[in-house]
Amino acid sequence: MKRNVVKEKSFLFALDVIQIYKKLSYEKKEFVMSKQLLRCGTSIGANIWESECAQSKADFVSKLSIALKEANETDYWFELLYISGFINHEDFKNIKPKISEQLKLLTSIINTSKSSY
Repeated sequence: MKRNVVKEKSFLFALDVIQIYKKLSYEKKEFVMSKQLLRCGTSIGANIWESECAQSKADFVSKLSIALKEANETDYWFELLYISGFINHEDFKNIKPKISEQLKLLTSIINTSKSSY
């Protein structure tokens, strides 16, 4: 079976999000924004995984477009949590390139898929 790097990276990213969520909720006692981060940050991978079983090229692009929206929202929550002091500089410095990579990969795949309609 062919290796799916995007799927693997989104899964590992979701695990990172879960760890940050645990830190925010258990150590910082922050529950509202951290829950939003958990939802959208893990939804990226869920939609990528779901795209593997797409019924058509349009369905594939649709699922990845949802993943892209979730990645963009995740980036927003990370920025907000960092600027507001809930996420320290080290955690932010480690996660920021990963969400940027997710955004770039998804954008590239969507654009390539759309051009081959």
